[in-house]
Amino acid sequence: MDRAEVGRVCLALPAVTLDHPFGHDHDTYKVGGRMFAMAGDAGRVSFKVSDIAYEVLTGTGRAQPAPYLARARWVNLDDSGDWDDAELIGHLQTAHALIVAKLTRKARAELGLT
Repeated sequence: MDRAEVGRVCLALPAVTLDHPFGHDHDTYKVGGRMFAMAGDAGRVSFKVSDIAYEVLTGTGRAQPAPYLARARWVNLDDSGDWDDAELIGHLQTAHALIVAKLTRKARAELGLT
């Protein structure tokens, strides 16, 4: 899955916006103003995961801790093309859901995510 395909998947999720706070070489996907995934050049992708997924993915070497975001349980893939599309789509959907769950009830309602 390349950067454009990651973008299509993320933007298809409810209430997602695209931003470039780190420059145009990184696409940052947000829901409710909070990041849940980033895609960069050369197939690099970072996304939020659960505590258990973080341990499994980093412990098995399938992903590495994301620079600057590992303490918040983000992982980084050097080449998203090495991953099965369905599995990566599932992780991106989960990342979105993890961030939506942290939004206030009011914010979720304003975004139509009730």
